[in-house]
Amino acid sequence: MLHKLRKNIEFRTVYKRGKSYANDLLVLYVFHNKRNKTEEGKTFSRLGISVSKKVGKSVVRSKVKRLIKESYRLNSNNLDDSKGRDLVFIARVAIDGKNYKQVEKAVINLLKKAGLQNEENNTKINNIL
Repeated sequence: MLHKLRKNIEFRTVYKRGKSYANDLLVLYVFHNKRNKTEEGKTFSRLGISVSKKVGKSVVRSKVKRLIKESYRLNSNNLDDSKGRDLVFIARVAIDGKNYKQVEKAVINLLKKAGLQNEENNTKINNIL
């Protein structure tokens, strides 16, 4: 299940206290949030996506959000979920007009830069392909 960041204060906390990573299409903020726990004590990560009006009109912004969310969803099984994290992806203007594969590559690149991907799962997937 995909948990989302929704409130402005949650986004601001991630921006203020988190660490950032960037490439040409996206910026990723990561904040280790110790409060992301279920009743059973399992930790989970939350995802937030921010797309400015500079990127394009509402149709373009919605498409960009869907591409980022789907890229994250399909690659989240490779993530190390031992700690609860808040992740915020910010789309840059250059993302307008990019296809799914380009966005997915940018998302994976940032997750690797942040050290969030398990290398064991990643090598298994690469061997299958």
